[in-house]
Amino acid sequence: MKINVEQFYTKYGPMVLRRCRALLKNEEQALDAMQEVFVKVLQKSDVLDDRAPSSLLYTIATNICLNELRKNRGRFVNDGNEMLEMIAGMDNHEELVLTGHFLEQLFENEKETTKTMAVLHYVDGYTLEQTANMMEMSVSGVRKRLRGLRERGLAFKEE
Repeated sequence: MKINVEQFYTKYGPMVLRRCRALLKNEEQALDAMQEVFVKVLQKSDVLDDRAPSSLLYTIATNICLNELRKNRGRFVNDGNEMLEMIAGMDNHEELVLTGHFLEQLFENEKETTKTMAVLHYVDGYTLEQTANMMEMSVSGVRKRLRGLRERGLAFKEE
């Protein structure tokens, strides 16, 4: 059944925007990403399954935002004042930088789906079952991927 994108936008637009804001931490980028989500849905409306629309849109939004973050890695887009204010407001600058570097190296060679699973489970707090549903995988498959990621992270941390 073809997806009614206008209905999706009206009903799920706020949820998608919240997700984009949470990941991108920038209102303008979040609005652009939200629009990109619905453009993608519009382009693929003939083949997408509309049985779990919130999970579908949430997954698309997560992937688009992660791609945007990866694309902008190492570049800061505004005048710098926001970055300085953010750094000044942090308690432990060194730990934040080291954590960011660690995560960047850990995820460098991971599949996109593994990154998405990690964000859904560890950042957003979804259960393994919820993550599996959103990723359209079995719980054991998600558990196996996250366990492997955790083991690689621990090994990498010890190096």
